[in-house]
Amino acid sequence: MADDDLELAIGARIKELRIARGLTLDELANASAVSRAMISRIERAEASPTASLLSRLCAALGLSLSAFFAEEDEEVSPLARREQQAIWRDPGTGYVRRAVSPPGTGSKVDVVEVTFPGGARVIFPPNTASADMTQHVWLFEGEMEVTHRDVIHHLLPGDCLFMGVGDGHAFHNPGEGPARYSVILDRGRS
Repeated sequence: MADDDLELAIGARIKELRIARGLTLDELANASAVSRAMISRIERAEASPTASLLSRLCAALGLSLSAFFAEEDEEVSPLARREQQAIWRDPGTGYVRRAVSPPGTGSKVDVVEVTFPGGARVIFPPNTASADMTQHVWLFEGEMEVTHRDVIHHLLPGDCLFMGVGDGHAFHNPGEGPARYSVILDRGRS
């Protein structure tokens, strides 16, 4: 999917979800800590949300990023072939996020593969809307520094870190090369 098409799809999806939940722009702005003006620009495909911003919007809408990118009208299959998995590139850091889990299965667990560029950093602020969500971050290649509750965890290949999604956290790749890891997200109660 071309970047312009993806921006249009992201904007339309946010607006569709916001309206389906009976939320005004102001209500979504308050719940997500994202400005009304920015949400409006994203809905009109005039701005590309960063990973941190999109994560806050999804949490306020009660979704994981994987659920956000899932095609709702696709036939449900227990198999998600690599070439069919949704990919998104964060315009702020250049990190690439692949939704590995088969969409539409109703599972509360999402598996995501991330390739995180050397030197990149992204911050996910605390968010009460995702307080019931937890995640495992399992590093395959490279190195990562993950800050959770003011503690910096230095991850090396094979390491796995568990943390609450709503607690807020920061990801930083201190290396020169990319890091590759999986996030196993448990959306908890719905």
